[in-house]
Amino acid sequence: MSDNLIDDPQIQTKILRYTVGVGLAVFLAALINWPLAFVAPVFVAKFLIDKPELNKETLYELTVAMVVTMVLGLLLSNGITQYPIPLLILVGLMMLWGYYLFTDPKWNLFATILIIAILMLPFMAISNPGMSVFLATGLASSGVVAVIIFALVHIYFPEDESSFAGYQPSPLSKQQRWYAAFRAMIVSFPVVCFFFIFQISEALLTMMFIALLSLMITGEKSIKLSAFLIITNSIGGALAIGVFSVLSLAPNVLFYTLFISFIALIIATQIYTKPAKAPIYATAFSTVLVLLGSTLMSSGDIDSNMIIRIFQLFMIGVYMIAVSFFLETRQWAFLKMQP
Repeated sequence: MSDNLIDDPQIQTKILRYTVGVGLAVFLAALINWPLAFVAPVFVAKFLIDKPELNKETLYELTVAMVVTMVLGLLLSNGITQYPIPLLILVGLMMLWGYYLFTDPKWNLFATILIIAILMLPFMAISNPGMSVFLATGLASSGVVAVIIFALVHIYFPEDESSFAGYQPSPLSKQQRWYAAFRAMIVSFPVVCFFFIFQISEALLTMMFIALLSLMITGEKSIKLSAFLIITNSIGGALAIGVFSVLSLAPNVLFYTLFISFIALIIATQIYTKPAKAPIYATAFSTVLVLLGSTLMSSGDIDSNMIIRIFQLFMIGVYMIAVSFFLETRQWAFLKMQP
């Protein structure tokens, strides 16, 4: 089955596009090394999987996400972080808006970037207000680079036919979307407030994962999702350690780019020829890119980074399972979806 798919010209184009896109992002991030540069390859990989076609609506969505990130950075640098209660109210309202947008296929990628930005930028700006502009610039720069690469690889590696006719409307009604958004807030916002108040910077990744996954939480799903995250990140972490060991043999930008491109080629082949397992390969590869990029650009220890990441994911799993089962055993009226 997979061999037949590899022979398909459109599948070959997608594999080549993914490989070249990730390789180019890795090369630029390693060569220029701007703030949060390692995020650019992660964005490129995500964009190419989540938005398989180039169109004006996708470019508009991604561009708006980068502009909003910069505006948030500038807003937070002007002193609002000195007022904890207004800051948490603002963060909560923007999270709620992000959750509402997340349920619309047209805006789900924008909502993902928005939620990451509104959690990371204020959190870091509390201890150092100028840091918000620094991080916003880095995140937005990585996003702009990713959008440009996303567009270029689609232009230079086009598919024969394009069937895009606009995004499908959300399958949920407005009432259902707001219900889902409020339920996600019940799960995530107490954690956000706790981490903001006590400034637990080591758990920033935990907070963002809980926020991003809150919309998906139910009792059954939380168990499967937790297991999925721990397994895929463990695979990605082990792979990252192996790749890091190979890269240490020839620590230069060209070898780094070629080797990661080779890994991207293998992963892309699996993603596009085995769609049922695509989320596993995509998540594992994202882990590789994050661990490698953050370690190489900060001269950190990849083994400890992996252990910390897996421990945080384990804690996320425990929290999601406990909260989801707690909510499902409540008889509160506002937790019942109205038809």
